[in-house]
Amino acid sequence: MLTLYGVARSRASRPLWLLEEIGLPFRHVPVIQAYRLADPDAPEAPLNTASAAFLAINPQGQIPAMEDEGLLLTESLAICRHIARRHGGALGPQDWREEAETDQWALYGATALEEPGLTIMFTRAEGRADTPEGAARIAEALERLRRPLDRLEAALSGREWLVGGRFTVADVMVAECLRYATAEPGLLAGRRCAEAWLHRCQARPGFVRMWDRRMAEPA
Repeated sequence: MLTLYGVARSRASRPLWLLEEIGLPFRHVPVIQAYRLADPDAPEAPLNTASAAFLAINPQGQIPAMEDEGLLLTESLAICRHIARRHGGALGPQDWREEAETDQWALYGATALEEPGLTIMFTRAEGRADTPEGAARIAEALERLRRPLDRLEAALSGREWLVGGRFTVADVMVAECLRYATAEPGLLAGRRCAEAWLHRCQARPGFVRMWDRRMAEPA
C-alpha cells in the first residue's frame, strides 16, 4: 500500500488532494514540520521532520515523502506525477502530448507561482502587509506573478481545464501552487477564466475532503 508522510498543512496537501480524487487506499503518516514545535527533540514530541525515524526515510528532512512498493519520492509534484501515472487513470496523462503538457504545468507551478505566492502568504500571515517593507514585498511578488497569471488566463480561455479537456493532476498541482498567492485579496480580479477555474478546482469533493483534513489539524 502506498504510504504518504506529511501533515496536510504542508505541500503534502497536493498528493493528499490527488489521492482523494482517485479514491486510492493509502497509509497516511502525519509528520509535522520541526520548525512548528517548541522542542522537536523532546521525548513527547510528535513525529516530525527532525525525528530520527523520519530522517531515516528522507535525510533531507522535508515533507511530503512517499513510498510505493519500494519507490521513495520526496518532492510533492514528483509524487503527484507518479501517483497520477500509476494509479490515476484519467487524472493522469493519456499520451505523449499530455505527458509534456503535464510536465510543463508542474514546472510552471513550481518556478513561476510558488515562491512569490509564499512571499505574499507569509507577509500577510505575519501581519506585515501594511508596513512599508511588507507592502513593497507584496508589490514585488505581484509583479512577478503578473505574466504567469496572464499565461494561465490565456491557457484557460475557452476551456475549463488545463490538459486534455478534463480535470487532471495538472489542475491539482497548479491550483495548489497558486493557492498561496490567493492570500492577496483580488489576486485574480480581471482574470475571469483563471478565477472561475480555481473555483471549479476548489469546489471538487476531493479538494473539500483534503481541506477538511487540513482544517482538522492544529494550526
